[in-house]
Amino acid sequence: MALEIVVIGAGMGGLSAALAFQRQGHRVRVFERVEVMRPVGAAISLWPNGVKVMHRLGLGDAIERISGEMTRMRYLSHDGQLLSDFSLTPLYEAVDQRACPISRAALQQTLFDAVGAEHIQLGRHCTDYEAEDDGVTAVMADGERVRADLLVVADGTHSQLRNKLAGRPVERQYVGYVNWNVRVAADPALAPLESWDQYVGEGKRVSLMPMGTGGNQEGRQEFYCFFDVPLEAGTVSEPARYRDELTAHFDGWAPAVQALIEQFDPARMARVEIHDIEPLATLTDTRVALLGDAAHGMAPDLGQGGCQAMEDAWVLSEAVRAALEAGAETGAAIAKALAEYDEARVERVGEIVTRARKRAAMIHGDNPRETQAWYDELAREDGTGVLEGIKKTVVGGPL
Repeated sequence: MALEIVVIGAGMGGLSAALAFQRQGHRVRVFERVEVMRPVGAAISLWPNGVKVMHRLGLGDAIERISGEMTRMRYLSHDGQLLSDFSLTPLYEAVDQRACPISRAALQQTLFDAVGAEHIQLGRHCTDYEAEDDGVTAVMADGERVRADLLVVADGTHSQLRNKLAGRPVERQYVGYVNWNVRVAADPALAPLESWDQYVGEGKRVSLMPMGTGGNQEGRQEFYCFFDVPLEAGTVSEPARYRDELTAHFDGWAPAVQALIEQFDPARMARVEIHDIEPLATLTDTRVALLGDAAHGMAPDLGQGGCQAMEDAWVLSEAVRAALEAGAETGAAIAKALAEYDEARVERVGEIVTRARKRAAMIHGDNPRETQAWYDELAREDGTGVLEGIKKTVVGGPL
């Protein structure tokens, strides 16, 4: 049985869901508010649980070809002293999949092309929905009413449809730090080409991660780089001042950090105040599923935002497939699938949102004694603890 499915949002989560449902033979339409697709952020660390979903959707090989080969992880003190250095290979072998740090633009374009431009309408803003037992109507800003069997709300961290589903305003919460992120040409003078290097100190962090070519025409390897600084909410973002800001914030840091500040292109840089939302008690309404950042906007400190959106898409589509194959009529099948989606996802994503916020606090100096204890622990770390934490998150997923 082919369903009429409407997806609101053409980010990673929405496009993953659209592709998953298309592969099952359903008729899918995607509506995206923006008129031109411009991914927010330079790149994403796609961990094995997300990559496994991409393989199931037929995109894994393509993504692996243009992503970074990241085989080691190093932590260094702010002045450049090596704290720990270990291989990621044991993790990849344990979960049977490597991580794929990748350009956000390349990942989103890969998903966009797979879904097909003819199924995606840009510049279309959904402002409301009306859900009944026999179907759901997406209400567009221009007055059009789009009827469907199932509505997937994947319109991002600023989602207003989330408030409708939750029955109350769900406010974004400032996590306490600002993140500047940018892509630069990979250079062994900055970091080993296969290593994720992180400099930590003073409640701040600088990261350099190999992210592959991102499909750029030159075949040029790049690093995904970011700078984290704990600041009050509402500080002014002025691209012309990014270099001066970071020079001041990271005065006295390691030579590689200084070199990175000198060579990045401010025009390619994003500056983001990091927010999350509280874990929600439900991700569903009648004929409606909430997915991705709209459902569980989280701090990026576990690298799981995109991965969890992909997991959402896979779990939801598989729940619908199983319910339809069991022979139930459409309404009952969707109701059963949404109940299973809620049961599978609410606890998992809520736990990750909470862990990500706690890790953000530890990394960024909310409790200076706790942060210093983490620095001291890193100096003794042989990789076992870090890899076990990542593995726990990966194996807790649906694949």
